[in-house]
Amino acid sequence: MRILMVCLGNICRSPMADGLMRKKVQDNQLDIYVDSAGTANYHVGGAPDTRMTATAKSKGIDISGLKARQFIVSDFDAFDLIYVMDQSNYNNVVRLARNETDIQKVQLILELRTSPHEIEVPDPYYGGQDGFEHVYQLLDESTDIILKRLTNE
Repeated sequence: MRILMVCLGNICRSPMADGLMRKKVQDNQLDIYVDSAGTANYHVGGAPDTRMTATAKSKGIDISGLKARQFIVSDFDAFDLIYVMDQSNYNNVVRLARNETDIQKVQLILELRTSPHEIEVPDPYYGGQDGFEHVYQLLDESTDIILKRLTNE
């Protein structure tokens, strides 16, 4: 199983989702590969945002070694599940899809939750620390659901 987390710049939301999922996979000794990417190329090669790195670290998750990369068409072949953070990212990824099989791999990560209040992970980049904490909480819940689904199959 191979899972890809996708946001806009691959420096805030998707690295957090990536780090959370990797830790849960490791803690449960599962054979699942996790990665992340961005739909834009703004930060390619760069490290995650320092505020998100600090938030992750405070929760026992190390994302400091991740490097931003851009989503590419071959990611449809390389990954079984592609979780995007918001509708704009969904549209950008699906626009690159070659067929219905590619599209079926893509899902908004918050659609997994039972709460209908939020279906998009807000981008914390221009906000304060509380935004990074909120993103952590949303993604922690969503990655728990992914883990549960994968281990119950």
